[in-house]
Amino acid sequence: MLEQAQRILKDVFGYDAFRGNQAAIIERVATGGDVLVLMPTGGGKSLCYQVPALLREGLAVVVSPLIALMDDQVATLDELGVPAVALNSTQSPEEQRDIADRIARGEIKLLYLAPERLVQPRMLAFLQRQRIALFAIDEAHCVSQWGHDFRPEYLQLGQLAEQFPHVPRIALTATADRRTREEIVNRLHLQQAERFLSSFDRPNIFYRIVPKEQPRKQLIGFLAERRGDAGIVYCLSRKKVEEVAAFLSEQGFPALPYHAGLPNDLRAFHQKRFLNEEGLIMVATIAFGMGIDKPNVRFVAHLDLPKSLEAYYQETGRAGRDGLPADAWMAYGLQDVLLLKQMLNNSEGDERHKRVEQHKLDAMLALCEETRCRRQALLAYFDEELPQPCGHCDNCVDGVQTWNATEPARQALSAIYRSGQRYGVGHLVDILLGRDNEKVRGLGHQHLSVFGVGKALSEGEWRSLFRQLVARGLADVDLDGFGGLRLSNSCRPLLRGEVELQLRRDLKPQAPKASSSAASQLVRGEEREQWEALRALRRKLAEEHSVPPYVIFPDATLLEMLRSRPSTLAEMARVSGVGARKLERYGEAFLEVLNGKAEAPRAVTDLRHELISLASAGMTPTQIARQLNCTEKNVYSLLAEAIGRQQLSLEQALDLPEELLGEIQDAFLDGEGELPPVAEIADLFAGRVPDGVLHCVRAALQAEFEV
Repeated sequence: MLEQAQRILKDVFGYDAFRGNQAAIIERVATGGDVLVLMPTGGGKSLCYQVPALLREGLAVVVSPLIALMDDQVATLDELGVPAVALNSTQSPEEQRDIADRIARGEIKLLYLAPERLVQPRMLAFLQRQRIALFAIDEAHCVSQWGHDFRPEYLQLGQLAEQFPHVPRIALTATADRRTREEIVNRLHLQQAERFLSSFDRPNIFYRIVPKEQPRKQLIGFLAERRGDAGIVYCLSRKKVEEVAAFLSEQGFPALPYHAGLPNDLRAFHQKRFLNEEGLIMVATIAFGMGIDKPNVRFVAHLDLPKSLEAYYQETGRAGRDGLPADAWMAYGLQDVLLLKQMLNNSEGDERHKRVEQHKLDAMLALCEETRCRRQALLAYFDEELPQPCGHCDNCVDGVQTWNATEPARQALSAIYRSGQRYGVGHLVDILLGRDNEKVRGLGHQHLSVFGVGKALSEGEWRSLFRQLVARGLADVDLDGFGGLRLSNSCRPLLRGEVELQLRRDLKPQAPKASSSAASQLVRGEEREQWEALRALRRKLAEEHSVPPYVIFPDATLLEMLRSRPSTLAEMARVSGVGARKLERYGEAFLEVLNGKAEAPRAVTDLRHELISLASAGMTPTQIARQLNCTEKNVYSLLAEAIGRQQLSLEQALDLPEELLGEIQDAFLDGEGELPPVAEIADLFAGRVPDGVLHCVRAALQAEFEV
């Protein structure tokens, strides 16, 4: 069995060896056993059911929560020559009937379904008539009612055990603490399943958490080292997502917003661009992420605090799925804590649920203020011990300074108490620094015994101290009042002098070290030209086949090509990730680039980006055509596309006299309903303007009026 699995791994997927628990999991499922798999993102979960699907007779049914994830997996399998389909709500009845016929004829090996579609009586009856190889339940943590990804329809998947008692089931998740694992087992009736718990560690990710001071400026500093890399920036609110995406675009970083408030088609368009284009930054709420299988996301940045370590682990885990170096960066401040506590207090859950969520938030805050190795602390939360500090987080690399904050902490707590336990940090700092301003005088707080006692510390140091007092639970936020601070019960030993308090000293930002940009280590200077040539060929092929670039080959495979420099198809076949189908399809083309026999192709994506830059700089279509060595017709086509996507304005693209522009617009808007095609009005302007101009004006009108 394992020999056969090994052949499939090499011939179909192009890999030489299984990783970690993969071989044992595959053998268990292939021989008919149930399995629960906990494996970190990027650990190779999909192979754990795809290989058994090819080993066993019949149809493998894969339950997946998102259409995007299903489509991505199907596209990847199609490139590998594996017959796979997804059934979803976007398809017409005719398409769905065709898929059902192909399944009935035994032409399909893997069927991807959403849970709500699988549990429909009609679908279950259809599957009862087929030979089922296995059921794979991906993102199994969605069954947990305590989790932030809870999907009620996952609760109905337990019936598979009763209706298909002899079909093996494999449940997979990348993030589940002990409590969630037990919930998965109980709700999916997997009591007899063998459990495979891989390490939660993502050693290729560099973790960094910084005190929030000027967050946008700090973010730009982080991104400046990562130009050209794809990444995700998480924000808590939709409004902030829009603002940050616009800000980054103004600063020259290609950024798109993504949140649940955007129209469905625009969300889908932004997601498609993120998957298909290189170097885009998605600014998003937590609505974005699950099911995003893009392996070469080089960084994840948080401008707001996640609600739990589970969320933080899951979101940062979207970086570096290909195993290559990646960065997880977060800016965190007291305001984040106040906002999350307020949201928790106002939530509809019962008191028990709120206590659980508060515990999770406390664990998140503890990681932010951690003075030991962050990776050790993160893994400890998931009941995993890392024997030695990782050497690959900010605390390990930069070191952490602590200081005896016992006396200043007592002064801060005294200021909270003596001012009536109702004021925010700004006012408390004014009291401690002895600022005789209008608010202090109006409240008579210049007469408090703590007025002016804290001049030994700066305002920033006091703000850091208050933040850490709240994070450690020594001060509470008055959520029923106006968000002021009040004493907590746990501060009493400190006030009575029974304990001392060591706090983390916030370091002033330093010039980034060479190692802080993990992604910058991928390619050495002398390799850069050929690396870009390989990526350009990949983009060209991806556009021809209408798939994301990483479906052709992931970065890790390109990097191995670059380093091993195969010169024959036999040598190319030994590169990890090059299976038989891909070798046949793409092997020669990549060999030609590697051996210098072919110039790197210019992908349409490259032309599009350069064209937008040239048009924005004021060049005419004729000048752009000469500069890019292509036809004017192609230039107008790309200009119209950029205008339609609102990447370029009509005024930037064309310099038309106002009267002529108005005449063209009137011709398009003369009728009712949809805009007429260019061919219908072209005769009106024959000899006056090229048809390409009409295409550009039509694209601008369509974008403006959403006709």
